[in-house]
Amino acid sequence: MEVVISLALTTALLLGSPGPAPLALAGVGASFGFREGTGFLVGILAGLLMVIVLVGAGLGTLFTTYPTAKLICQGIAAVYLCYVAYKIATAKGGIACQTAEAPSFKDGFILNLINPKAYAAFLAIFANNMLSDYSSQMNALLTGAICFVVAVVVDGLWMATGAKLRPFFAKPEQATKLRIGFAIALLISVFVSLLQV
Repeated sequence: MEVVISLALTTALLLGSPGPAPLALAGVGASFGFREGTGFLVGILAGLLMVIVLVGAGLGTLFTTYPTAKLICQGIAAVYLCYVAYKIATAKGGIACQTAEAPSFKDGFILNLINPKAYAAFLAIFANNMLSDYSSQMNALLTGAICFVVAVVVDGLWMATGAKLRPFFAKPEQATKLRIGFAIALLISVFVSLLQV
């Protein structure tokens, strides 16, 4: 049981710390609301599930073996996050007169699928927190399942937190400031992520 708690806490800390994906979720929640942003959230989670499967299958070592692949994915992810920041910042109107479309399932899915930080996080989790009472295949499956459940909770909380901010920015001018603030925070987190490569 201690291993499961340690695994859940490690996953929550790695996935829940403010970074590009959590800030994008909060920004989408604040700009478009939880309901409108659900497609993006589901896409983020589906992309994360694919990363968990790939790392569990051993393909996550690609970035260790081929550092250039990691840099290429990092660049693509940064461009995609800038696109998400643009969509957040350029939405028009307040809550009652939203005219832009929220980022979609596809946006969230691609974002996490090409996010090298997700691969690095799950490589670390799988290397240090695997459940040891089962066969290696069962270990990977159970570890991945626990990680995914934690991700659903953590990412849902980020989106919900952003959505809770919406009523404080009901007027178009206030909503614009909120969206630009989230977009700038997202761009800063992308820049910081690139510096850590």
